[in-house]
Order: sequence, then C-alpha cells, then structure tokens
Amino acid sequence: MEKEEECTTPKQQACRIPAAMACPSPPRKKSERRPKRDPPKNGYFQPPDLDAFFAMEPRREPAWPS
Repeated sequence: MEKEEECTTPKQQACRIPAAMACPSPPRKKSERRPKRDPPKNGYFQPPDLDAFFAMEPRREPAWPS
C-alpha cells in the first residue's frame, strides 16, 4: 500500500493574507461661511394688508365684451 500525502495549508509568507489596512476617514463637509450682509438701505419688504385686499368687492364687468 502506498502512503497518500495529506493536504496542508501553505505556510510561506508569500501565501499569507496581508494584514488589514485602516480605512481612511470619511470626507468632511465644507463649511458654508458666508459674510454677514448689511440690512437693505430701504428696509425690508412690507407686504400690503392682505385681509383688506381680499375684502374689497370685485368690479362687475362683463366677461365678454359685446
């Protein structure tokens, strides 16, 4: 009877799995640094009183001129 060779794991350095490398850190968000703006010279927009605008009665005109 012949002696069968058993399978073995290679032990050479070239056959080894390389050591795990550290992952790079995630990218950072860019900070949005905007310069402070001066308030407008004419002031901020003041909307008209919308309740008064919608309380006005609509003009009675014909839809189609005859």
